[in-house]
Amino acid sequence: MANKTVMIVDDNLELLEELQTTLTLSGYDMVAVNDPVSSLSLAKKTKPDVVVIDLKMPGMSGFELAKEMRRYLKLQRIPVIAMSGFFEDECALLMHLCGIKRYLRKPFQPLNLISAIEESLK
Repeated sequence: MANKTVMIVDDNLELLEELQTTLTLSGYDMVAVNDPVSSLSLAKKTKPDVVVIDLKMPGMSGFELAKEMRRYLKLQRIPVIAMSGFFEDECALLMHLCGIKRYLRKPFQPLNLISAIEESLK
């Protein structure tokens, strides 16, 4: 059985490196992207099994990226997990409107991400 592919979109390169190690050791293939604008075309090419998106990034927010993903038939059913260091009440409504089902508040334990990914893949 092939490894599941997780795409992580975050402008923090250190976090991407840390999560690369965690996901690889957990048996996942990872596509790391630090530019949300280019991540959309990369998602169309790689068709990841799960996408993890930082909500606050320069150029395009995670909300905008998740909403754009829903416009493409190939990407509509991919589970999206949001992560961010901030959270306000209106974020829950925005996440729902953009098709984001799970949220992790930064900083989080890497194993919490693995758990969220496994839940999303069910």
